[in-house]
Amino acid sequence: MNKSKLRKKAITYLNSLSKPEKKSIEEKITSQLINSELWKKAETIGITISQGFEWDTKAIIDTAWKEQKQVTVPKCDPAKKQLTFYQLKTYNQLEIVYYNLQEPSPSISKPIKKTSIDLLIVPGLLFDKNGYRIGFGGGYYDRFLTDFPNVTASLVADGQLIQEIPSEAFDLPVDYIINENGIY
Repeated sequence: MNKSKLRKKAITYLNSLSKPEKKSIEEKITSQLINSELWKKAETIGITISQGFEWDTKAIIDTAWKEQKQVTVPKCDPAKKQLTFYQLKTYNQLEIVYYNLQEPSPSISKPIKKTSIDLLIVPGLLFDKNGYRIGFGGGYYDRFLTDFPNVTASLVADGQLIQEIPSEAFDLPVDYIINENGIY
């Protein structure tokens, strides 16, 4: 199966979850993350602002703030297909951009060097246990990860894991898969 078909399959799975099922999985994944050594060692967290069928990241962001961790969120530059992470101290720094995404407003947010992010939570739709992923198809994270020096992890339900993701030379795996049953 090619990446496009796999991407559609993953979106169908995520959209098929009932609200109680989704909430239960989110709570378990969030608990696995915030109780991990990865989390405890990290002072600066890179994470997206979730929307729609994605795993809710608000509880993770709120926990990071409570624990005095620095939270950084990405802003996409569609012309260059690049990500720049900005420090997020309050949700009021967010603006609605294309595709209804919430991103930091550069006029009221401070850019953060990628080397300052200790733990980067990489989004995706489908994964294998080797950390390869199928994302949303823009290639933003593949480009960002090429010289990212620190720890990467993804939040993944069991239903998003498959035996093997078809990978290409530019695809980079995440270091850890965090799901409702543990960390791989």
